[in-house]
Amino acid sequence: MKVNKVMTLRLLFGLIVMFGFASCSKSSSSKNSSTATGWKINDKKGGFQYASNFKKQEAAPGLIAIEGGTFTMGKVQDDVIHDWNNTPNQQHVQSFFMDESEVTNLMYMEYLDWLKRLFDPNDENYTNIYNGALPDTLVWRNRLGYNETMTNNYLRHPAYKDYPVVGVNWIQAVEFCKWRTDRVNEDILEKNKFLKKDAKLADASAEKSFSTETYINSPSQAFGGDEEIVLKGKGGRAKATTNKDGESSEAKNVYATRSSGLIQPEYRLPTEAEWEYAAVANVGNREYNLYQGKKKYPWSGSYTRSGKRVVKGDQLANFKQGKGDYGGIAGWSDDGADITQVVKSYPPNDFGLYDMAGNVNEWVADVYRPRVDDEANDFNYYRGNVYMKNKIGEDGKVELITSENIMYDTLVNGKIIARNLPGQIAQVPVDEKETYLRQNFDKSDNRNYRDGDKQSIRFYKFGSEEEGDNNVSEKNRMYDSPKHQVSVDSASAEMVRKYDKSSKRTTLIDDNVRVYKGGSWRDRAYWLDPAQRRFFPQDIATDDIGFRCAMSKVGPKSNKKTAKGKPKSTR
Repeated sequence: MKVNKVMTLRLLFGLIVMFGFASCSKSSSSKNSSTATGWKINDKKGGFQYASNFKKQEAAPGLIAIEGGTFTMGKVQDDVIHDWNNTPNQQHVQSFFMDESEVTNLMYMEYLDWLKRLFDPNDENYTNIYNGALPDTLVWRNRLGYNETMTNNYLRHPAYKDYPVVGVNWIQAVEFCKWRTDRVNEDILEKNKFLKKDAKLADASAEKSFSTETYINSPSQAFGGDEEIVLKGKGGRAKATTNKDGESSEAKNVYATRSSGLIQPEYRLPTEAEWEYAAVANVGNREYNLYQGKKKYPWSGSYTRSGKRVVKGDQLANFKQGKGDYGGIAGWSDDGADITQVVKSYPPNDFGLYDMAGNVNEWVADVYRPRVDDEANDFNYYRGNVYMKNKIGEDGKVELITSENIMYDTLVNGKIIARNLPGQIAQVPVDEKETYLRQNFDKSDNRNYRDGDKQSIRFYKFGSEEEGDNNVSEKNRMYDSPKHQVSVDSASAEMVRKYDKSSKRTTLIDDNVRVYKGGSWRDRAYWLDPAQRRFFPQDIATDDIGFRCAMSKVGPKSNKKTAKGKPKSTR
């Protein structure tokens, strides 16, 4: 009897403890309380502010979601041109977003209009900002061809507004991506009442241009530090609180931050791995041979014409069909274009992306090397990392670009391009403060990492005098490409060109050549294969290379229901 009483008491005690823990767990799991401390999150009286209600990243304007996964990057068939630069290797790509189609003339003209309004080309301080962003319309000219119609009209005439922009070099494409990031986030913050309504049109000026990174790192300096534009808190005012003595004060966190869940990641050029993965679009076909990388085009099948009954025989892309044949015979055989074509004129691939083959080639982010080093990395592969950090002034605050310290680059063809704009944060290379004792990176410039130079060999002594700083010395660099020097004489403002005429140069590959992919209206069907890769100097433009933007996806790989349940956003 006594034993039964003891057992009963133990059972009751266990149930009390269990229910107590369950109660605590339920209480601490509340959306607005911390599971670590039990403190309230987003308390009106102050404290930690966080977007507890965040569900998922919404697709930014123009983008569609690409669910990541594994794929075979590179060709598996024989390379008839014998480039041997696309050996198949297995890679995994994280989920991301990509433009549905190439950037069009209309989109790029919006960018030019914004630059012209804020940075008057007639002002000598800003002349090179607008002029440096202009596409090279002379790319259409041909010594033995009459193409002046495109030279004069292709960029600006309304008839070509939905055609892909061309004549844009890689550097200009990168600057467009930066501009697009700022305009999208500026609009988001305005709609959520963190910025004054219509300030982006009425109040914007050269010294009051919005920068996403400036707003995140030093919101009080955004828009030139104008507190009438950069509002404190949603609705334009921080919520006031009153303490026990009746004294009122404003909440501490009154600006939008990354933890607000509002600010989108940056628009950028897709990496080569992302672009190829998105173009192949194995998601639409589960056949084993496609998983192994044997899909020839962005569509299923080994031919460029449709096999569907309704549109049987129609071309699935815009490309050069043969010598002197840029579109086929007029009529049923025609692909609908001779030069470029209106975006979305041909069927999308299984990701919903248009023109991933044909129309124009597209810049990707990567620096070109003949070999993709999958032994060093097989996850989100990318060659081209140059790690930078915000420049901190003597006052301990981030240093902003003004009209007096804009940095310009003089390209090898003499074109002058602004690499930063007023209102943006000045950048400097990372140094020992960020690299010391790290295993994952040890310098700022990693473009030539393991590309076959002395650092790539097994017995290289890292930290020796041979290694040098961020740049590999002339003696040790792998690719002995020409090194031209072009500058502007500060006194006469004339171009000074010093071309490398050495007879010992054996390659055009260096750290400033970028990969382009996809095939174009000028290319044969051979180049429509997503695995094909070519390279071109990053500061030179052509009439057959355009670009589209991408954006990283934050959060779960997919928002779909799976066998393991619907992914939940972390708190």
